[in-house]
Parts: sequence; C-alpha cells; structure tokens
Amino acid sequence: MTESSPLLVHVSLADRSYEIAIVTAALDLLPELAQTWLTGHGYRVGDAPKALVVTDQNVKTLHGDRVAGLLDEAGWQARLVALPAGEPTKSFAATQDLYDHLVDLRADRSTVVIAVGGGVIGDLAGFAAATYNRGLPFLQIPTTLLAMVDSSVGGKVGINHPKGKNLIGAFHQPVGVLIDTQFLATLPDRDFRAGLAEVVKYGVILDSAFFHFLEGHVAEINARDPAILRRIVASSCDLKAVVVSQDEYERTGLRAVLNYGHTFAHAFEALAGYGELLHGEAVAIGMQYAARLAERLDRIPPELVTRQTRLLESLHLPTGLPSDHTWPVDAIIDAMRLDKKTLAGKLRFVLPTRLGHVELVENIDEALVRDVLRQG
Repeated sequence: MTESSPLLVHVSLADRSYEIAIVTAALDLLPELAQTWLTGHGYRVGDAPKALVVTDQNVKTLHGDRVAGLLDEAGWQARLVALPAGEPTKSFAATQDLYDHLVDLRADRSTVVIAVGGGVIGDLAGFAAATYNRGLPFLQIPTTLLAMVDSSVGGKVGINHPKGKNLIGAFHQPVGVLIDTQFLATLPDRDFRAGLAEVVKYGVILDSAFFHFLEGHVAEINARDPAILRRIVASSCDLKAVVVSQDEYERTGLRAVLNYGHTFAHAFEALAGYGELLHGEAVAIGMQYAARLAERLDRIPPELVTRQTRLLESLHLPTGLPSDHTWPVDAIIDAMRLDKKTLAGKLRFVLPTRLGHVELVENIDEALVRDVLRQG
C-alpha cells in the first residue's frame, strides 16, 4: 500500500461487520468513509448529516478541530465536544453531558457519534452512543497506540464505577474505525509505551511469530518507524478481529484470552486511583504477575517469563509495581474479585501454556496467588 491508501482489516460480525481503515497522513478520507460506512449499515445519510464529535482537551487542538472541520467542509452538521482528559472522565457525569449535547443537537437515529481520542474517549462516547435513543451509530478515530490496537476494536464500551473499572457498559460495534498512524508522531512517550503493552500481549496470547517479529524490531519500534508502526497496528487489529468475530459477547470464553494480565492490571488501576497508572503500564505489570503465576503452576518454563520480561523492558515498559504503589495483598485480592472473569466468587486467570497460546484457568489455589503477589 501507499502511505495514503487504506489498509483494510475486516471485523466479521454478520450484519454488525465493519472495516478498520489504517492510513498514514490521510485523515481527509473521513467524510467519504463515514458516509460509505453509515450507508452500508442501513442509515439514511441526508444532505446535511449530523455528527457529535467527542474528544478531550488535550486532543482537541491536535486532531479534534481538524476532524470537525473536515466534516463541516463536506456539508455535515458537526458539533465538537472537548472533555477533560484522563480516566476520571469515564463517569456518569460525563455521560450525562454527552446526552445533553445530543438533545441540544436534536439527534436522530442516524446521528453518528465520533470518538477522537484514546480509550477513555472511545469507551465513553461509545457508551453514550449505545444508550442514547436506544442506540446511535458510532465511529472510532483512535489517536493513541493503545486505542488503535485494543479499545477501538471489538465494540466494548463503558464507564467506570468508583469500585471497579468498566463495570457499567455495553457491546456496541462501530460502523467503522479510521486509524491514522501519523497521530503517533505527537503522542507523548509514556502513552506510546503504554500502547506497546497490548501489542506485546497479542504475541504472547495468539501469535508467537508476531512476538518474534517484535523482538527483532525493537529499535525501529522505539524510533516510531512509520512502516513498522503500520505493520504492528494492522497485525494487532487483525488478531483481535479474529477473536472478536468468534466470541463477540465474551460468552464462550475465547474472547477472555484478550484479558491476559488484566485481572491483576484492573486491580492495580483501581487501587492506585484511575489515571495514576496508565492502563498499558498496569497491563505490562499484570502480564508479569500472570506469567509468574503460570510458571509456578508449571504451565510454562522460566525462559518464557524471561523473554516476556526482556521484551517489555526493551520497550521501556514497567515490569513491577512502583515503590509508591504497593498495597496489602488482601486489598489486591478484594479488587480482583470485581473482575468480570470471576465466577461464583472464584478468581479465574488467563495464563499461557506456551508462547502464542493462553487458556482461561479456574480453581487456582488462592494461597498461590497471594504468594505471587507477595513476591512482587
């Protein structure tokens, strides 16, 4: 492909199927793609279609203004809403704010909600789209690596409860996802690194060859080489799309594999206070705890833990909790019990059996989990 022509990844979900269009420096394709995607999903697109463009105050000047401007130039009625940046924005209050804007816009069933930002904005805007007027079309324009390879794909939307992350939510597939990897050039280093945790995760859980590719291209990844970034974004989206197409609503257990490291990670995020640990940082640390738990259960050899540690560290990701983020083991276990994989009060973990394959494991002795947590 050329840098401006879309590389397409298809998410196959019957009448909810959609495309992920991956481009570089080609955001101006948005109005045409949006109209094509909306029409393809049966929505009536008139002469002046309406759009609520949701972004945050950090992304507004970088990308949000341009998205709204492109739509205005193409004859859309686009309203731009910029919310405070950060995890606390995934709240009931922010959802109500978006509802108020939709009422004021006189949104109808064909009004599209467009998320321009990272996972927080995507989850929040998607939840508002899923619940306003019993469901509005939703389009994702992720601006962080984490959102590009993870939260923008698969239809999970939601907000946080003070006691747990993403406890209020829905499955609401977008009509399409537009990923412009040029956005990554302006992404702060910490946010870029956080996204790489989910990229590494795909190699561990689904594709050993992809893991090996990452190991062999650390220098290019750290330098944000455009060709390598397109490759890892496309591969990550493709791997997640395969899983989502087979277990859209996380009922068979297959989609649960995507939560490798997340049982630990979500507990760490909640205890730290949302936003203190970035999601990707918590996932990197959680993957380490999960790998050590798998090693203690003799499911994997020590060498796999070492390879995962080495790759995460070479990408400048944390592999242990910071000294100012330590909690009693009881508090961590209590937070983990709120994880969506918990069944009848029993913790379940996604654990590797070899590189490229993981399983959802039940009936793990809680004393062993406590021991792994104590060792840090």
